[in-house]
Amino acid sequence: MQISDKPKDIPTEPGVYRWRDSQDRVIYVGKAKNLRSRINSYFASELHPRTQSMVTTATSLDWVTVRTETEALQLEYAWIKEFDPNFNVRYRDDKSYPYLAISTGEEFPRAFVYRGDKRKGVTYFGPYVQAWAIRDSLDHLLRVFPVRSCTSGVYRNAKASGRPCLLAHIDRCSAPCVGRVSADEHREVVNSLMSFMSGNSKAIMADLAKRMQSASTAQDYEQASVLRDDLAALERVQEKSVVVLPDDTFADVVGLHHDDLQSAVQVFSVRGGRIVGQRGFFMENAVDATSESLMTDALMHIYATATKEEIPGEVLVSHEPESAVSLAELLGVIRQTQISVRVPARGDKRLLMETVLNNAGQSLGLHKTKRSADLVTRSKALAEMQEAIGLPDAPLRIECIDVSHISGSNVVASLVVFEDGIPKKKDYRQFIIDDPRDDTASIAQVVSRRFKDHDEVRPYRPNLLVIDGGLPQVNAAAKALEASGIGNMHVIGLAKRMEEIWKPGAKYPIILPRNSEALFMLQRVRDEAHRFAISLHRNRRSKGMVDSRLDDIAGLGPIKKRALLAHFGSLKKISQASQDQLQEVAGIGPSQAAEIWQFLDQDNSQDSAVNTATGEIIES
Repeated sequence: MQISDKPKDIPTEPGVYRWRDSQDRVIYVGKAKNLRSRINSYFASELHPRTQSMVTTATSLDWVTVRTETEALQLEYAWIKEFDPNFNVRYRDDKSYPYLAISTGEEFPRAFVYRGDKRKGVTYFGPYVQAWAIRDSLDHLLRVFPVRSCTSGVYRNAKASGRPCLLAHIDRCSAPCVGRVSADEHREVVNSLMSFMSGNSKAIMADLAKRMQSASTAQDYEQASVLRDDLAALERVQEKSVVVLPDDTFADVVGLHHDDLQSAVQVFSVRGGRIVGQRGFFMENAVDATSESLMTDALMHIYATATKEEIPGEVLVSHEPESAVSLAELLGVIRQTQISVRVPARGDKRLLMETVLNNAGQSLGLHKTKRSADLVTRSKALAEMQEAIGLPDAPLRIECIDVSHISGSNVVASLVVFEDGIPKKKDYRQFIIDDPRDDTASIAQVVSRRFKDHDEVRPYRPNLLVIDGGLPQVNAAAKALEASGIGNMHVIGLAKRMEEIWKPGAKYPIILPRNSEALFMLQRVRDEAHRFAISLHRNRRSKGMVDSRLDDIAGLGPIKKRALLAHFGSLKKISQASQDQLQEVAGIGPSQAAEIWQFLDQDNSQDSAVNTATGEIIES
């Protein structure tokens, strides 16, 4: 490709570009405010490995200029949907959520619970987490808004026979099939239902309460009781949604949590201050994904097929979108009013955003756990790993080593074991590093200790040893294995920043596709080793803090320290104890109890002084 030699041929207007491979398949679609600047960036000396992989796979490039960035945003999304490029973001809903749907395109619209892709001529409310909840709500709503809810076949049969169904007899349907209401009258009831579901519940319930009071005043107690029951039915519907914001809030709250390969998105729909819907989906990240670009992709996916009624006046996001102004303009055109797209900075909206983000993080973690537990997926991952790394057999036993420390202090390491892609926790080990110099020396020490008696460990020798780190760390592990008499073990390093795989002495890393099951499993193994190492490091650091405080008390030896900790459970409870309570510990007399109490009381007073001066909270 000679594009980089002719930069003047590339326009500087906004536009959308497509990279193609040798078979003329579109492998990546991107947009830019300035096409020349964006395309030239792909020929920089240093690129992310996945971006480098895309560029080296491509053999041709074409582009289309547009007038504005908003048009570029629309065209980019349309092309991604049309060509489904390998290197672009891919969407995967974590489940099929139920909606309350109203077929507004029919002469007599129907209300029903629906799952699946959205269709034209249908207005959707939700989605909802539980199908039973929306079915129960619909049953209450039909009491107040008796719209048609039967299928087309039932409607035709009732119309042909001239006999309405059971719902009409129990006042859950206005029976348009037999002409009890006209099309205009039925449409008016449908509009009232849609208004209630859109968040205009306060005005509708106030009207019901006013009519109930008028009927009661006129001594029409039968009608008043009906209106009272209608009002109670709507109140039960509202009880299923939580009030989180003021009554005039109509917003969607969109939270994004991602790692290098995947993203989880959670959307909470707030109408009239209440959470009336929630949904989530996952994305396989694009090659050059950032938090800003991923949020843009997520919002396009959420609102690409949305109707005017489905778009709120305010969209609260966890990350500023890459094209916030263009997105707001695009959504405003659909809704026909001005739209706000922003990150909440404080208050109740910020607190709600933190809840949505927490849900997104938990959703991504659960998605990874379910994915790793699937037998077919695990088998595929091990086969891909064997082929990519060049192993003679599938790595049925994988061991991974990770080192944890803070500024070189309390250096520890973990070793986790996965068999058939599943953690084998009884084989996990933890190491305290003696005389650590750096990460490579620590890795070498752990490997040497793990395989010290290699003849004895031969039956449990891993098919693959994974090191959390890059080329220096994996080279250190390989030398330690050779020194231990094991020179033929397969060892690799997984560098976290770029997620590349390094083999000992390699000049270039192995780059697996971003949607590779093998890479996903290696990440899970590495993350588990990191978690296990961190847990040991925290325990040692906390124990060291306790020991250092008690060591400063004269005459308090290791036996009495252990007795104090066994009796009270923590240093904080020891410092809160009275002198009489301290004397209850075996070996602690009145004079020593007074000395311990005085020392810890003075220590706490100093902490309090520091807190007052800095405004910080310091726990004992």
